[in-house]
Amino acid sequence: MESPQPTVPVKRFNVGAIFNYLKDHAMDYLILFLIAGIIIGFDQWTKALVRANIPLGTEWLPGWLSWLMPYARIRHWYNSGAAFGIFQNGNLVFTTLAIIVILLELYYYPRTERNDWWLRAAMALQFAGAGGNLVDRLYFKQVTDFISVGNFAIFNVADASISVGVVVLLLGVWLKERSEKKRAGKVALPQEELPVPGKDEAQGG
Repeated sequence: MESPQPTVPVKRFNVGAIFNYLKDHAMDYLILFLIAGIIIGFDQWTKALVRANIPLGTEWLPGWLSWLMPYARIRHWYNSGAAFGIFQNGNLVFTTLAIIVILLELYYYPRTERNDWWLRAAMALQFAGAGGNLVDRLYFKQVTDFISVGNFAIFNVADASISVGVVVLLLGVWLKERSEKKRAGKVALPQEELPVPGKDEAQGG
């Protein structure tokens, strides 16, 4: 007769556990959404201004900054690909990728160490950049770009946020590795052994 096999408990959807998790990490999400909200709001505001005031394909600068025109300008353009105008006509693909990135950020952000501000800042900037461009992709099926510097690809605030996030992440990793190498390089000097008093010294003391 076969011995009964132990039953494996079936994991069920637990609303209470999700509520407790969100309650425990409320401050983490508050910081993430606060940073991302400011950046996304500024990104969408600047894009709306460009769409409302600058015809597509034209350039503009205020008169007092006209001397910058050969080097930098505001140019109304659109992008159906990735950041900085690469991989055009891939709106559906990059919409899906942006959603995946946002979900991963929401999952991993509260799991990072709270004192690792470099990583948290980088994740918040990348989250905001992905969210800003995702709004464009969902509502307009394309991303509005307007920052043109030299012969570089035209970009926007969300693109800049993603790029700065990558720089912050790399800088944080470099500083962390540098700090760990310094700690590893410090060799603790052994303490000099104190002389043990002799029998006569002990009695005389």
